[in-house]
Amino acid sequence: MYVRDARNRDEAWLLDGIEAMGLDETAFRSRDYVIAVDDESDTRAGFGRLRYHPTPSDPEVAELTSIGVMDGWRNQGVGAHVIERLVDTAEMEGFDRVYSLTSQHEYLSQFGFRPVETEDLPDLLRDRLEAKREELDPEAIPMAIDPDRFRMPDELRERFKQAAEAVDEPEEPEETAEDFGIDPDEATYKYDTGS
Repeated sequence: MYVRDARNRDEAWLLDGIEAMGLDETAFRSRDYVIAVDDESDTRAGFGRLRYHPTPSDPEVAELTSIGVMDGWRNQGVGAHVIERLVDTAEMEGFDRVYSLTSQHEYLSQFGFRPVETEDLPDLLRDRLEAKREELDPEAIPMAIDPDRFRMPDELRERFKQAAEAVDEPEEPEETAEDFGIDPDEATYKYDTGS
């Protein structure tokens, strides 16, 4: 399993995943995304975006958004590694802070993200938070992290190393007498004792 930059050919898959999960696709650009890929099957397992917001008065702002993990890949560290890659990218780009507007605050807290007061957000993100609460995520709160404070829990690192797609096999229905053409209300049995 590894995380790579999205390519143009990933665009339709990304848009389908974003729509299916009800995530934010505002100002969609596939080049802002990274994708977690299983190196054995080449299956795309998850994705996330680092959205850059140029602002007229403040320095540019980096926002972590649209993190999604496909069914069958959840709880295996896929989302954690997508987030790690995005935070590392922001740090390499010179950002001192990465924001996220989400209701998944407990999940992000394990990496070192902390809540931010709404009034402490850059103006642009205050407006985004309000719109996000109205349209997608009513419970969204602002969170932020200084990239050098990011930490990956050991158990998520280990799960990611062993990640494999969980395949839901359909349950076999229990066989009944009717499956063999026998009417259970009228059937007699070889060893019927009459009692």
